[in-house]
Amino acid sequence: MQLVNVTIENNVHIISLNNGKVNAISPEVIEQLNSALDAAEQQAAVVILTGQAGIFSGGFDLKTMKQSSEAAIALVTAGSSLSRRMLAFPTPIIGVCSGHAIAKGAFLMLSCDYRIGCAGEFKIGLNEVAIGMTMHQAGIEIARNRIPTHYLTRAVINAELFSPETAVEAGFLDNVVEPDQLMSTAMMVAKHMQTLNMTAHHGTKLKMRQTILAALDAAIIEDRNITLTL
Repeated sequence: MQLVNVTIENNVHIISLNNGKVNAISPEVIEQLNSALDAAEQQAAVVILTGQAGIFSGGFDLKTMKQSSEAAIALVTAGSSLSRRMLAFPTPIIGVCSGHAIAKGAFLMLSCDYRIGCAGEFKIGLNEVAIGMTMHQAGIEIARNRIPTHYLTRAVINAELFSPETAVEAGFLDNVVEPDQLMSTAMMVAKHMQTLNMTAHHGTKLKMRQTILAALDAAIIEDRNITLTL
């Protein structure tokens, strides 16, 4: 079943989540996202990651999370590894937040190089604490890497959800545009990104993110060794 769609325009790979009403991040979605990233990497293509109108993603697939502690840990590990890959990806990844972005949906935005939000009555943030989940260490590291200190407690410990405009201040997004300008803005940013020297882009990215990448490597191992309680 195709849960991730890919279209290519001028060597920009547009990867769209397409998994039900909330674009749940399941093991299959992560597998297909990695395959789409493999293809983009082979073509040295700029990536646009987006969802459906009104929803980027509501987070991890709850059926998998409730299946067993082993299934939950495996899914969280795969999700953290995906974020780590995105943070170290050889070419720019542009996140296009097409609506709500909750939990892992918000973490994926935090893992992109540039993030464009959609104006509207949408919520963006990390609701793990509100639904009875102690935040995994990798999640804390990803959040700490991108969310300003004065928003960190509000976002991670208090599970506050933000409007698209406030999400810019809180570090989840870089820009917010009207819905009809979302993809045209993303393509304009992608066109600029294509002017970068990708070797220099990747080398600089790895240097700048050396600390978060090392922290994520350690956190992924730590998270694998604990039991998540739902």
